[in-house]
Amino acid sequence: MTPGGDAAGTPLPTGTAAFVGSALRIGTRASDLALTQSGQVGAALVAGTDHTVELVHVSTHGDRDRTSPLAQMGGTGVFVTAVRQALLDGTVDVVVHSCKDLPTAPLEEISLACYPPREDPRDALCARDGLTLAELPAGSKVGTGSPRRAAQLLRARPDLEVLGIRGNVETRLARALGPDADLDAVVLAASGLRRVGRDATISELLPAEVMLPAPAQGALAVEATSAALADRPWYAERLAAVDDPATRAAVAAERALLRTLEAGCSAPVAAYAEFETDGSDEGERGPAGVLRLRGLAIRPDGSHVVEGEARVTLDLAADALSGTGSVPSELGAELAADLLERGAGEILEQARA
Repeated sequence: MTPGGDAAGTPLPTGTAAFVGSALRIGTRASDLALTQSGQVGAALVAGTDHTVELVHVSTHGDRDRTSPLAQMGGTGVFVTAVRQALLDGTVDVVVHSCKDLPTAPLEEISLACYPPREDPRDALCARDGLTLAELPAGSKVGTGSPRRAAQLLRARPDLEVLGIRGNVETRLARALGPDADLDAVVLAASGLRRVGRDATISELLPAEVMLPAPAQGALAVEATSAALADRPWYAERLAAVDDPATRAAVAAERALLRTLEAGCSAPVAAYAEFETDGSDEGERGPAGVLRLRGLAIRPDGSHVVEGEARVTLDLAADALSGTGSVPSELGAELAADLLERGAGEILEQARA
């Protein structure tokens, strides 16, 4: 079956609720990236079963308004609310999100059922003539719709002109690489470029020391209702099989930092957690090691940053990996409290103003 179509490949209308055979209905935005991500997750979920995948297109506020800055549209949740409503309405069985778009506040009826293995979380510079960030001439115009990226670009290169842009992957790439390009470079998530097969446009993968990623960047989140997971054990089992413990732990720490700072996905806040194994025998307990979390809050003009790092020992098999009180969540809250004590709150207040 063609993802997003019936058994004959006929495209399904937006909002289609009917099963196609024994299909797992996945709610998704209709962008190329969202469809690709949802299709990849769907294939993993039905692997080894006799089930198929139906991609159900859901239009969101962020898709309908392609010009307003995300912060003015509400930022967090602008791409999520309508997709989640389709899940609550029973129109779809599961939904797939870019995890960095998810609000940090949980919904009682919805379970974060699965985190597939994380793609590269770094930001990517896509520049004319294959230039790196250091090679861009003074005064070069660089486009991004993210205050976090803009601020860190200006921190590294205050001589650049950073401009706000919106649009899908191809629209943004065309601003720097197309025949009518009006920018010298754009910055996008490496994960999105790789998922849609456009990694050849990357002129430089920006290291975390230069451009710390957004919380949960590169990770996908799969949600289902708690009731559906109880009623349909076959896909509850498949969700558990696809879930990656290291990704779940890292995302929990990063999102806890964001939640404690009371900052949305459009705030100039960055966080990145890595699980580093200690090399011990995994045995039946699974890998043990250290979860390292880095975080920062930065002024929009890049002139001042509050940053820090925290670590905690973690066993991916024995410890709770997400949820209030889990080891990763406590780590994120601890680092956020440290950042707030050192002035991150003032930076975020200035950014909101």
